[in-house]
Amino acid sequence: MDVHSLLQRYERGQRDFSGIDLSGADLRGQTLIGVNFRRANLRGVQFGRAFLTKADFTGACLNWADFQCAKLSDSKLTDSDLTKANLSGAFMVQAKLPRAKLAGANLSHANLRRANLWGANLCGANLEKVNLRQANVSGSNLNWANLVEARLSEANVSGASFNGANLSSAFIRDVDLSGMDLEGVNLTDARLQGSKLIGANLTASNCQSAHLQGADLQGANFSHANLSGASLERANLTDAVLKQAILQQVNWDRAVLSGVDWEGAQSRSPEALRLSFPPVEPTLSWAV
Repeated sequence: MDVHSLLQRYERGQRDFSGIDLSGADLRGQTLIGVNFRRANLRGVQFGRAFLTKADFTGACLNWADFQCAKLSDSKLTDSDLTKANLSGAFMVQAKLPRAKLAGANLSHANLRRANLWGANLCGANLEKVNLRQANVSGSNLNWANLVEARLSEANVSGASFNGANLSSAFIRDVDLSGMDLEGVNLTDARLQGSKLIGANLTASNCQSAHLQGADLQGANFSHANLSGASLERANLTDAVLKQAILQQVNWDRAVLSGVDWEGAQSRSPEALRLSFPPVEPTLSWAV
């Protein structure tokens, strides 16, 4: 079916185009609200600035498709293949993308607030300045993803993997990262106020100038991490491991430091640091 026939049928009220082959078609700026493209071959299709609200792309082939600035709110992309697709600037509030293949995709500046990306493959994806507030990215693969200035506040990231991810200047407020493996992750200038990192592995991570005010860091492992210039006011570091960590110019104001392992920590005076902040009872609220 060609584009002309598709648009004619849509105008006559047809919405079911499941299994259709439109690879390489140009549908830029078209209105296709509520269209059914389940299991369709849409490889390389141009959907730039198209209106695709509540469209169904379940299981569709969308490799290299261009959705730049398209409207995809409440759309279904479950099990779809969006490898290397361009979704930059797309409006995807409450979109459903469980198990979607998004490796190498461009989602920069996309709005995915409250979207469901459970089990999605975002390995190596460009998520710079993406909005993932309150989104579900549990079990997703974010290895080597670019999340610079991404908004992840209040998102569900349980079971997600971040190996080699760049989260510098990201907004990760009020997120539960407890027990997660964040070894070597770049968290430079990241906003982590009020987040939970209980027992998290942050070995060799770059946390320079990170904002960790009121964060719960009980038992977190910061061995060989760079925390220079970090803000840890009111943070709870009970039993945290800071072996060989770089701690120059850290703000420890009212932080809970009981049981911290300072072995080999690189600060002006680790011994003086330990003695300067006697243990205090942790509070129940970690207000920012």
